[in-house]
Amino acid sequence: MDDFWRSRAGLPASRGVLAAQPGDPALATAPPGATPSPDAPIRMTRLPPSAKLAELVRHYWIPRWRLPAGHSVTQRVLEYPSANLVVEGGAVAVHGPSIGLGRRTLTGEGRAFGVLLQPGTANALLGADARSLVGRALPLRESPRHAHPPAVVAVAAMHDAVQRELQHDDSGADLRAVTVFEHWLTGLDLTLDDDARFVRELVTRAEEDRTIVRVQQLASLAGVGVRQLERIVREQLGLTPKWLIRRYRLQEAAERLAASDRPSLAGLATELGYADQAHFTREFAAVIGVPPGRYVREAGARTAAMGSGPADASGAPDAAGAPDAASGGHS
Repeated sequence: MDDFWRSRAGLPASRGVLAAQPGDPALATAPPGATPSPDAPIRMTRLPPSAKLAELVRHYWIPRWRLPAGHSVTQRVLEYPSANLVVEGGAVAVHGPSIGLGRRTLTGEGRAFGVLLQPGTANALLGADARSLVGRALPLRESPRHAHPPAVVAVAAMHDAVQRELQHDDSGADLRAVTVFEHWLTGLDLTLDDDARFVRELVTRAEEDRTIVRVQQLASLAGVGVRQLERIVREQLGLTPKWLIRRYRLQEAAERLAASDRPSLAGLATELGYADQAHFTREFAAVIGVPPGRYVREAGARTAAMGSGPADASGAPDAAGAPDAASGGHS
């Protein structure tokens, strides 16, 4: 487990979860694999997959929330560029990545079990083209290609068993839920093709190497032409390489602008590969919904109200998360 998380230690801490707005509680997390405080209104646990399933699963994210009656919190998430499988309520669904900003309004008390899937896994689960999932969710019992895709096998039993474990709030409940899910996923005997493995490596490079700011750079590192790169990424993720690079840079921008030692906007724009501050400001505002300056002020107002530095929101998906679960999964 330590090696899994150590390899990601240098990545932006936000994992795509944007700074909480003034007056809202922040997402409480703990070091990966540990359990955050049970008293936190919104909390997240992240767990790595077993070695045998690391090709199919990037990580598990398990949010819980408990808010006072009449209160709601809207979380904003820059989702990780892959699909999430989510067990929540009475459903199991695969959620494709959102092109823009993911949002989820939390009320009352709830929980979910999220699985950030590796590139190609959603295709294998559903027998569906990744492009058909972008911006939408598909119940696991449905498939546009096959009447009975492999993933429907025992899905109801898996759902019920995961939910039973999550009803408990002890430190081992999340691990037991992961064990249940992995038993189900292993039984499907899914295999990914070479293109899926290729894109998984590309995703890792784009995430970890912050000097990659152009599609041509990513294509050169991958040893393929730009057109071939665009075709394979679209087939496996439903997205473009340019979107992939920009998503990671915006995640980093949001995390750094919420920090106490935030850089200047002009310097950050240059560092992230934008032509100038104006281009960065336009793209940030188009995706996040507010310009960088306002985002900085909101993050600063919340920090001042809390009397401390910004809370670590590392529990999201890569982004950490999914449209229908507490932090969107992004990471």
